[in-house]
Amino acid sequence: MFAMRTNWPLEPNSLARALEAHRRGAQPLIDLTASNPTACGFAYPEREILEALRNPRALEYHPESKGLPAARSAVAEYYRDRAGFGDSAERRGSGKRIDPERVVLTSGTSEAYTHVFRLLCEAGDEILVPAPSYPLLEFLADLADVRLVPYPLLYDHGWQIDFAGLRGAITPRSRAVVVVHPNNPTGSFVKPREAAELAEICAAREMAIVADEVFLDYGDAEPGGDRLRPYETLVGRASFAFDSAALTFTLSGLSKISALPQMKLAWIVTSGPESAVRAAVERLDVIADTYLSPSTPIQLAAPELLAMRGAMQSQLQARIAANLASLDAALAGCDAAMRLEREGGWYAVLRVPKSGSDESLAVSLLERSSLLVHPGSFYNFPSEGFLVISLIPPTVEFERGAELLVDFLRSL
Repeated sequence: MFAMRTNWPLEPNSLARALEAHRRGAQPLIDLTASNPTACGFAYPEREILEALRNPRALEYHPESKGLPAARSAVAEYYRDRAGFGDSAERRGSGKRIDPERVVLTSGTSEAYTHVFRLLCEAGDEILVPAPSYPLLEFLADLADVRLVPYPLLYDHGWQIDFAGLRGAITPRSRAVVVVHPNNPTGSFVKPREAAELAEICAAREMAIVADEVFLDYGDAEPGGDRLRPYETLVGRASFAFDSAALTFTLSGLSKISALPQMKLAWIVTSGPESAVRAAVERLDVIADTYLSPSTPIQLAAPELLAMRGAMQSQLQARIAANLASLDAALAGCDAAMRLEREGGWYAVLRVPKSGSDESLAVSLLERSSLLVHPGSFYNFPSEGFLVISLIPPTVEFERGAELLVDFLRSL
């Protein structure tokens, strides 16, 4: 009766079963996987958000396949003055703009991925994805009848693309390379030299780049510098949304930019060679017109919700910095674990002893210390010995969790 594409293993894994048992016991829990900003104690401008949703024009329906012009213009304005990978230092912040006609709105980045996969791929075609990376892509690929092929990220005092591994993963059925910039969970940005090499590879093989930039605004301080404020981060970190030798689809949305995951508004920005961009946007227009999924109230509110991002990003950056400091203080002098270097995002990766599987280690942490973390195996790390934690839980809770984590690891 059911399609094979949805024939997923639906039995809960051992960590999910242990978490359910823990909750049934009504025991206290410190959740170091919490990544929903609306549940982490941040101060939202409630009146302004609700007022933005009260637009009387939301009572009328004027379908626009790519999204309402005002909302697409607000997205284009978000990219104003950002750096592209091909920009020199002198050209950064020089008034660069995105054409709103190259912006397609979606109800979330998951839908944006699906639109792009459907645009590029026949059933059974391949998309190259980084490993480690976020596991959601596996389900999106299944639903689009696409096969994911991992290419490795290597760690050596920081993460980098293994281009030998990437080239070796390319086959005649490869249609695109996904980059997550910065990566979730490693927090690593794609470097300018990597972006240039990737564009060269993709252009030569008529493959596209799909750049997920949902965490782009959350960069750590540059080496030797002070922590970046939101505007400085946005100018200082290059975006894939500008000209490239390869056809490129840049994905982002309100979920992370404005810390509003419940608002369900995201977008695709298409860039690259003019003829390819024109053909891609024409086809995306038809795909988007088939769904017309972003709601009118959210599109009308988009300019104001995007304009509020600075205050939310400042709170998140401060929380991330404080929790990183707590984590590093807890790890100081602990030989049992180390935090891997990161450059941005909301997560930290710990290298821990290989005492069985990472999942069994996470289960033991939950059962013995009432502490929830994610095993690295959930993110397709190349081996056991990794844990992933969120950096946005409330600071007091995070500090206590970091202490419990280190005490547990020392006991191994």
